Amino acid sequence: MSMAEEIGKLNELKQSGAMSEEEYQKAKESLLAKNQPAGQKFKQTVDGIAADVNKWGMFIHLSQFCGYIVPLAGLIVPIVLWQMKKNDSEIIDRHGQIVVNWIITELILGIIFGILCFALIGIPLLSVLAIVGIVFPIVGAVKANNGEVWSYPCSIRFFK
Repeated sequence: MSMAEEIGKLNELKQSGAMSEEEYQKAKESLLAKNQPAGQKFKQTVDGIAADVNKWGMFIHLSQFCGYIVPLAGLIVPIVLWQMKKNDSEIIDRHGQIVVNWIITELILGIIFGILCFALIGIPLLSVLAIVGIVFPIVGAVKANNGEVWSYPCSIRFFK
């Protein structure tokens, strides 16, 4: 039975009163969805996967802020998320590497700038580090949600 014949039968049922308008629309949508071309179904699946990858990348970047709620969570949560999802997608793995590179760089710079506080130059440097420690994850998350991979500037590449 062709799709046109099936829609015709549905229309007859609606005209005879055996089916309400709402039931007719649902049945028609179901019938059309069943007969979608394979290419369109594949595209929808790919779009869904890409959106999921983008969201996980965004979560990895934003998870650095967990440290403001629970001490050390900003270090642990991004690494745990990355390790959980890195085998699912190369893009998620790349976002995780970028974030962990930044976390390690930020720790090293924080220690150096903390020592430089004795020479007073460390105070403004720590202030700048605190600002970029907030700005970089936000920019990275926005770009990840848009499907872009953005490496944090001045970040040392420990993982490539």
